[in-house]
Order: sequence, then C-alpha cells, then structure tokens
Amino acid sequence: MQRVTLTSIADLASLPYDEVIDTRSPAEYAEDHVPGAVNLPSLSNAERAEIGTIYVQESRFLARRLGAAYVARNAAEHLLTHLADKPATYRPLVYCWRGGMRSNSIALIYGQIGWRVGVLEGGWRSWRRLVQQALYEAPFPAPIAVLDGNTGSAKTAILAKVRARGGQVIDLEGLARHRGSLFGLVPGDAQPAQKGFESALAHAMARLDPTRPVLVEAESNRIGELRLPPALWRAMQEAPRIEIAAPVEARAGWLTRAYADISADPEELAARIAALGPYHPRETIAEWQALAGAGDFAPLAARLMQEHYDPRYAKTRLRQAPATEVLLTDRLDDAAQEHLADRIAAWLG
Repeated sequence: MQRVTLTSIADLASLPYDEVIDTRSPAEYAEDHVPGAVNLPSLSNAERAEIGTIYVQESRFLARRLGAAYVARNAAEHLLTHLADKPATYRPLVYCWRGGMRSNSIALIYGQIGWRVGVLEGGWRSWRRLVQQALYEAPFPAPIAVLDGNTGSAKTAILAKVRARGGQVIDLEGLARHRGSLFGLVPGDAQPAQKGFESALAHAMARLDPTRPVLVEAESNRIGELRLPPALWRAMQEAPRIEIAAPVEARAGWLTRAYADISADPEELAARIAALGPYHPRETIAEWQALAGAGDFAPLAARLMQEHYDPRYAKTRLRQAPATEVLLTDRLDDAAQEHLADRIAAWLG
C-alpha cells in the first residue's frame, strides 16, 4: 500500500486514484468527508460505539479482536456489493479518522486482492486541517463581486446563468442547501453540518482561478444555521456590489414560482408564517395566514417582502457603500434573467 500526503486541497484533483473511500462510520461521514468520497464503513455506528466502550472499560485486546471481526465482515459485504464490479486495475484511496487501524485494515484486504491501494496519511484529520487553513488562516484566494438585490430578485437563478456563460461563481446557498430567509430550507431537506459545509466551500475555493473575479450572492454571515468563515465574510463586505432592482410585483411573481414547493404544503407554509410571530403584530400574522389559506400566494409574497424582508434589507444597506452597478428590470421571467446574466457576465469580464 502507498501512503498519500495531501499538501493542499487542490492536490485532491490530481490524485492518481479511481475512487476515494471513507472507511469511517456513517455518522462520521455524515458530519464531514472529503468531497466526492464514498462511504464504505469498516464499522457501523453501533459497532464503533461498542468497540470504543470495550476498549476503554474492559480490554484493548478484546476490542481489537472484536473490531477485526466486524471490519472483516463489513469489508466482505462491500466487496460483494459496491466493489463487486471493480476491475483488476482499480485504484482506491482509503482513509479513516487519522489514517490508523480502520483504513490500514481495509487497505490490507484490498491490497491482497491485487488493487493498488493508497492510504491517506493522517486520515480525515489531515483533510480537516487543510480546510481550516484555507478558510481561517488564509485570505480569500480570488477577488469577489457580490450579486445583491431584495428578496425575490431571482439572484440564485441569475447566478446559475452567469456560471453557464463561463463566469466564475460560488453558490453559497447551494453549498449550504438553503435558499436564504425563513422560507429557504427545502421541505424535507436538512442543511449539512458546519464542517461538511466548510469542506465543500474549501473545495470550491481551491478550484478558483485567482486572476478572475468570483461572483457570490449577497448573504448575512449566516445561511440558515451555517456560519460563513470570517475571511470570506470580510471580503464580501468590502467587495463591489451588483444590485438587481425590480418592482415588488415582479419579485412576488418570481418568489411564488421559486417557492412553489412550500406553498404546495399548507401546513408547512402556515408553520413558516407562524415563525415570524415574534417580529410582527398578531393581526399581521393572521392576515398573512388568511392569504395563504386562500391560495393568494402572489399577494402574500408581496406583503411578506414589503412588510418583513425589504425593511431589513434597507437597514443593512444603510451600513454599506452604494452599489457599484444597479441593474434595473421590470420583469424577472426567464428572458429577463438571461439578459441580466449577459450584463453581469460582461461586467465581470
């Protein structure tokens, strides 16, 4: 087996391996993992907890013996399923928490098959150190431009269209699996853990061309429950802003289409409106709930923007320098978005 050391996040793209395998438990993998890695756990969540308890409270020998049995059984299962069609030329790179017993045991089995297997030196901890260095110890690696605009300005959709035109873009809300605001979480979905979000963000940053500006959507320092790293947040505050200015009617129409998944679920919509209770009079919440109950989604969106979101945006802008560029539009349909994306891509150069 070969020991592999990552010196930077960018090294990940040039590794001579067909697949990266995370051998940690599903719970560890869910919290964070190397981007693109598949989870073939050497121990299940329950097995890992059991082995840890025996190791601490009874006997290291007993823990290792039982652990070896579990690892062998789980490795056999993966060989009969996920790995069943891998050819003799297959080259996996495996890692565990710190590059120790779990990944070495799996690598030994794979090596005996004849596969050219690598083990990530330092395991997930070495990856995590690189992520922390990139996000918390180094400046943001490229100049930033911020796409701004009131709620409902179709910023996320336009961001994707700028990317399709070759613009350099990081979709922070996409990485955070959250569309911003109280209504941003997709029903039934969940945001990644903070560490998982940071891994995805650091990986996206490592692929940037430092000579070209990167467009990001205006955000607060939190997206849902996730925090933006301070260096990125400072860079966004100091960056030039491109503001989309559209009338409330156009924004209400777009918001109604963009959040159709929420308006299609009356209980979900009612719960999210109710969550605004601490910020508004009871009568206002009741009026919004009545609009929702009647299916008047465009008027509801307009009221929410005029009475809740727009005033908060206005307060934020009082603390900012004027936008570098303001793009006026009276529509936000697909053709209008394409036109705005053309202008923004040209502005970015």
